[in-house]
Amino acid sequence: MITTPPLGRSSRASGAAAGCAIGPRLSAAAGAAVSGIDLSQPLAAAERARIFDAFREHHVVVFPRQALSRERQFAFASNFGEVERHGGAGSAAKRYAVAHVISNLDAGGHPVDRSASAVSNYRWHTDKAYHPVPPMLTMLYAVELPPRGGDTEFANTAMAYNALPEATKRRIAGLRVVFRWGAGLGKTDAPAYREMMDRPAVLHPLVRTHPDTGAKALYLGNHASHIAGLPPGESAALLDHLLKHATRREFVYTHRWRVGDLVMWDNRCLLHRAVANFNLARDRRILHRTVVKGTAPV
Repeated sequence: MITTPPLGRSSRASGAAAGCAIGPRLSAAAGAAVSGIDLSQPLAAAERARIFDAFREHHVVVFPRQALSRERQFAFASNFGEVERHGGAGSAAKRYAVAHVISNLDAGGHPVDRSASAVSNYRWHTDKAYHPVPPMLTMLYAVELPPRGGDTEFANTAMAYNALPEATKRRIAGLRVVFRWGAGLGKTDAPAYREMMDRPAVLHPLVRTHPDTGAKALYLGNHASHIAGLPPGESAALLDHLLKHATRREFVYTHRWRVGDLVMWDNRCLLHRAVANFNLARDRRILHRTVVKGTAPV
């Protein structure tokens, strides 16, 4: 498992963004840390350009030791596009439109273990793939963490695609995946799930092309129902095989959170999941999430 090393020497830009330092690659799969910047303050144009360059190159960008309100997190995310406001059943209670809460708490504020759920964040997924236009990037800000564990893993699906045999690349070229929220959940009348499950399914390419870099990446994970046009058994076997391939250790970066970390990542070439390596029924894990709108996968 690749883990976050201590922050080392950083490469510095020349010119206006010299105070914004991009550290060395955190792993072969993804990751770079940024220092010399306070995200609670407005972002200069040169700093924004440096950060977005790092985002395209490293796919996961880590900002340690930040102090952010939900509103300041929203303002920072707005530098990179239109922020997608959160909605859905039950969102009004503990979630704000500007940055909603990701936690292991129940309605009474008590820790609960939901890791076995078919729609759990503890399964490999890319955010909102069941939307016609999924988000470009996601940001998480660490508010409260377990004493140990509670990591997030990121799998580089562009690296995974490049490592496929040529015969497999030819086989999957042009295939399209049907995504539907809760595809693995089965039928349920639970009110909290009904609104999401009633959304129509969407079709996305199994191999998508990154709009900024042109790199090809696998697009799959939780909420992927099946591959259009394939028999059910063949579809399930192929999706399972590709997911296991895409999440091999050499394609994965693991972020070990510290309170105050803000992490942003590229949904167009990454899968991610929370890691249930702590006592979910005892320890609190609270993060604030913001997503920025993207473009339809092609």
